[in-house]
Amino acid sequence: MKRVGLLIAIGTIVFSLALEACAPQKPPLGSEQNPLVMVFVPSGESEEIKRGGEQLAQLLGQKLNMKVTLNLASSYAAAVEAMGAGQAQIGWLNTLSYLLAHEKYGVEVILATVRFKQTYYTGQIIVRADSGIKSIADLKGKIMCWVDPLSTSGYLMPRILLKANGVDPDKDFAKTVNAGSHPNVVKAVYNGDCDAGATYVDARGTVEKDLPDVKEKVVVLATTAKIPNDNVSVVKDLPQDLKAKIRQALLEIAQSEEGKNALQTVYQIEGLQAVDDSFYDEFRAQLSASGYKLEDLVKPAK
Repeated sequence: MKRVGLLIAIGTIVFSLALEACAPQKPPLGSEQNPLVMVFVPSGESEEIKRGGEQLAQLLGQKLNMKVTLNLASSYAAAVEAMGAGQAQIGWLNTLSYLLAHEKYGVEVILATVRFKQTYYTGQIIVRADSGIKSIADLKGKIMCWVDPLSTSGYLMPRILLKANGVDPDKDFAKTVNAGSHPNVVKAVYNGDCDAGATYVDARGTVEKDLPDVKEKVVVLATTAKIPNDNVSVVKDLPQDLKAKIRQALLEIAQSEEGKNALQTVYQIEGLQAVDDSFYDEFRAQLSASGYKLEDLVKPAK
């Protein structure tokens, strides 16, 4: 009887192994059937991000000898979730999106972007020059435009600035609007759809071609403390050697003319610099000192 049971057990194991062997295997990462995916947050003009992102995907694919494709996320949160769900392996993330992705999914930063020879930038609150708004206190009762609840310069840092100056961003505005991108915020203020808006310095330049007088009609009311630049991050379960190859390949791409053009197109990036998570330590300390918790900052604006 014991022998029969043993034979049945062995048969079950053999059958299971046979089924596993027959099951379709996932194609290797970087193949045509299973490409390496880069996700981009929608912080600028979608068509420009798509065009520059496709160029970067092609250049990176050539360097790695892998198929690399683009995913332009519909929101900052969608970019984070795409990485968490394994739908993207590389993310071009802003500061707040990265902090959330790191905390929730262990996403790892490998590069910081460089603009004006700096890896930091600032946010700003803008108003129409003819609005009569002369101080942060004057914003009470007005319509405020945010970029997205996961935008660092278009949401988080201006909220800290407002609170420090006696304006409650959850209670003191007549209405708030999530415009979806920095250029959209500038346009909304320019057109009078919002009394004030929050963007990075100086997002007005992104619409100057279409609105040549934007810097005359829309002025800066206040600026925030410094913010770490956006970054390139990777999911934690990528092989270490592939993470290193991606970092090195992008650094080399950033030195080429094609790469420089693509980086400029996608997010007005001048260069890339290798960093690790400690790059955000000072910002985390600043956030903590302000009394904010990450989980509170990602709630939708009221």
